[in-house]
Amino acid sequence: MIHIVDYGAGNLFSVKNALEYLHIDNKITAKPADLAEADGIILPGVGAFRDAMTMLNNNGFTEAIKAQVAAGKPLLGICLGMQMLFEKGYEFGETDGLGLIPGCVQLIDGGGLKIPHMGWNDLTVLNGCALSADVNDGDYVYFVHSYRAETSDDYISCYATYNEKIPGLVFRGNVYGAQFHPEKSGQVGMNILKNFAKLVTK
Repeated sequence: MIHIVDYGAGNLFSVKNALEYLHIDNKITAKPADLAEADGIILPGVGAFRDAMTMLNNNGFTEAIKAQVAAGKPLLGICLGMQMLFEKGYEFGETDGLGLIPGCVQLIDGGGLKIPHMGWNDLTVLNGCALSADVNDGDYVYFVHSYRAETSDDYISCYATYNEKIPGLVFRGNVYGAQFHPEKSGQVGMNILKNFAKLVTK
C-alpha cells in the first residue's frame, strides 16, 4: 500500500487518481504514525519551499518520513515534494529540507525565458534508475516550477534543459524525486508511477 502524505500543501487527488487509474493500492494519510504501515510513500507538493517545510515539520511528518526511509521504504517526492528531499531551499530565504539527497534548491536562471518553467519539456537520460527504466531521450513530461535542484550528476537520472540543466528525475538509494508531474505526463509519467509501485511490492 502506497501512502500519499497529506500535510497541507500537496496535489493529493491528481496523484491519487493516477494511482487509481493504474490499479495501484493507495491511501491518503494525514497522520505521521500511519507511515509505519506504508509499503511506500509519495510526498506531493505545490507552493513555496519554506511554507511546505513548515507544514511538514508542524504536522510531524519530517521525522516520520526520515524514519521510514531509514527503514528502507521507497519514497517518491513530486514537484515541490522532490525539492524538499534536498538539504536546503532558498525560496523566501534559506530553509532546511529533509536532507535525503545532497544539494539545494534555487531559482531557475531562465536566461530571458519565462519563469515559471511551465509546460511540456523533453528529457535526457543521464543515469538509469529503477523509475527511469522506460524513459528514453526525447520523452516529454509536464513541468510547473520556478526553482530547481542543484545537485551532483550522480543523483540525476534524467534532466530537461531550460536555458540550464533542470534535474527532472533524481534518486539516491530508496529515495526518488520527480520535478515534473508524472500524473500529468501521459504514458511516460504512468510508467514512472508503475515502476515506483514495483519497488513497493518487492
